Amino acid sequence: MTQAAPPISVPPRQATELPAAATTGEQLEIPGFRVQLRNFEGPFDLLLELISARKMDITDIALAEVTDEFIAYTRSLGGGAAELEETTEFLVVAATLLDLKAARLVPRGEVDDEDDLALLETRDLLFARLLQYKAYKQVAELFAQWHRDARQSYPRAVGPEESFAHLLPPVVLNHTPDSFAQLAASVFRPRPPEEVGTAHLHQVAVSVPEQAGRILDTLRLVGAHEWLSFTRLTHDCSVSMEIIGRFLALLELYKARAIDTSQEEALGELKISWTGIDVDPAVVAASNWD
Repeated sequence: MTQAAPPISVPPRQATELPAAATTGEQLEIPGFRVQLRNFEGPFDLLLELISARKMDITDIALAEVTDEFIAYTRSLGGGAAELEETTEFLVVAATLLDLKAARLVPRGEVDDEDDLALLETRDLLFARLLQYKAYKQVAELFAQWHRDARQSYPRAVGPEESFAHLLPPVVLNHTPDSFAQLAASVFRPRPPEEVGTAHLHQVAVSVPEQAGRILDTLRLVGAHEWLSFTRLTHDCSVSMEIIGRFLALLELYKARAIDTSQEEALGELKISWTGIDVDPAVVAASNWD
């Protein structure tokens, strides 16, 4: 059995050992409900502070007596919304204390039962619920203080001073009711679908027979069986379409046996030479590329 602790008596405005919030200079807000037990006498919130700070053992608290005193306390208050809220808070905290007391009654020795282990693990969770309750109350008091401070401030309800009034630009309305009606009608009027114009796009027309003639002219200048690279044959091309057209002309001339090609490796440099056969480029390439 746990030996009863000596009684703790707390005057209304003084406590033997206050929690950290009170020792740092903050005034601890205490509700009207006070507890009178065999080993404690003082506000209910202070009892929770001592339990959460582990300055008092929960097993030494007679929760039945606390509940009876709170029922008597609520009967003396009435049935307002504030009293209902305080009653709800007490029920939550009392249930937490009851669970905590049940967990603390489990022996602290070696425990083999999984249920007992779960109770021991729940003990710290119950303390966390008490700390959470304390945090909610502190935040609620902070909000209440902000609300009280806000009620003491008032917005400016007058216009600017005379010295600043002339700095405002005059309001000039250049619209008539008819113009506003036209503006509203234009908002709801369906817009025509947008069209993307292609008039600015100019495709370069490339003649394959013409490109075949240029290839033969260049090859004739260096002579038959002399090799030129395809890069050399296309160095004067200004756009990519001309390079494509010149390559197509190269295929047509190869089909007519007017040129030979050589490529030492895959994707390597393509070399071209004239075989010495004279062909008419307009006739060779015209059948496919007129």
